[in-house]
Amino acid sequence: MSHGLLIAAPSSGAGKTTITLGLLRALTRRGTAVRGAKSGPDYIDPRFHEAACGQPCFNLDAWAMTPDRVASLAQGRNYPQDSTLIIEGAMGLFDGAPHLDPARDGKGACADLARQLNIPVILVVDAGRMAQSIAPLVAGFIGHDPTVKIAGLILNNVGSDRHRDMLLRALKPLGVTIFGTVPRSRAIAHPDRHLGLVQARERSDLDQFLEVAADVIDAHVDVAGLMACVAKITPATFTPRTLPPAQTIAVAQDDAFAFAYPHLLQDWRDQGAEITTFSPLADQAPPPAELTYLPGGYPELHAGRLSNNHHFMQGLREAAARRAVYGECGGYMVLGDGMIDAQGQRHKMAGLLSLETSFETRKLHLGYRKVQAATGPFKGGWTAHEFHYATTLKANGTPLFTACDAMETQLAATGLINGSVAGSFMHLIDAA
Repeated sequence: MSHGLLIAAPSSGAGKTTITLGLLRALTRRGTAVRGAKSGPDYIDPRFHEAACGQPCFNLDAWAMTPDRVASLAQGRNYPQDSTLIIEGAMGLFDGAPHLDPARDGKGACADLARQLNIPVILVVDAGRMAQSIAPLVAGFIGHDPTVKIAGLILNNVGSDRHRDMLLRALKPLGVTIFGTVPRSRAIAHPDRHLGLVQARERSDLDQFLEVAADVIDAHVDVAGLMACVAKITPATFTPRTLPPAQTIAVAQDDAFAFAYPHLLQDWRDQGAEITTFSPLADQAPPPAELTYLPGGYPELHAGRLSNNHHFMQGLREAAARRAVYGECGGYMVLGDGMIDAQGQRHKMAGLLSLETSFETRKLHLGYRKVQAATGPFKGGWTAHEFHYATTLKANGTPLFTACDAMETQLAATGLINGSVAGSFMHLIDAA
């Protein structure tokens, strides 16, 4: 039976990722069977979790996934029966998608996930710029929703012993458990990028960073107390409702194309699909397969190199002439005619879709989506997420998806399909 807890915060930037990573590595060093998960649509943090504890990490999305999907992934499989799941939340504890019904506003928030799995929440509070004001903040979160159990706090970014004492005195009347006070430290800060943190695979000092984070947790957090409050995760089964997009699938996988959801790849394998990987950055052509899949990632950081990688580009065009090719977000842009980088330089892409994109002037596109495709490898309805800064300069041809947002507002048709080649900016999460 797996057990779990959720690390959340009042807002983004409170230090949830660092606390989670330090806790995962500290528990792993003690020989505890532990694994990580990430609430919501995120490709970057889960790879840090895997590095911290050595176990696969899945996303748990209370908006885009059905409760049986969420519970099945949380319970896990092929793990020790007594493993502990540490879930890192996204944004603030109660921050979720808007809804037409105000009573359902915030759907998909960490609070939703905690309720679904019936597990406690540890609230990480960035105390760096407050003292006595921490008390009403924490009181508000504890009392906001009695169905969400906040088991205690970790105070982060504490400036000094005097600062810590002021915080503890202010919180004492609330009777809330304080599991730790983590001092302000540059040693456990890590660089970010416009879609989140720099990827785990890009950090040569990652193991050293994780060890330092674990040392900080061991020194300043009551790890045994945290583990004493974990709750059982009820076993669940899940049967994928869609067939694999093909029986043989070649997936691009490197620093430019790292954003493929593990739960979808696992679904495809479970249903008999054979998945192989290749690296466009290493100028590898796609291996023979019924479908070549280019996931999202950071191709804009490598646009010049990709443009000049002849074997990759030629292999991609040859794959499109014989079989299906699909690009998602960054992969979609690579299938186009050209991509303009942040410095304003245009790079020739594969030319398989009449698409031109640019990062010269960034514009954020963000939000949950519901999409429907009449044809292509991902035919049918899907829940999805859009998160990118690219501007579309040209998109000529047949749209791939009809789309609406979380409020059910109809959006413009999106993506393109041209014969055997298709793609869009939408990150598909689950069958709708």
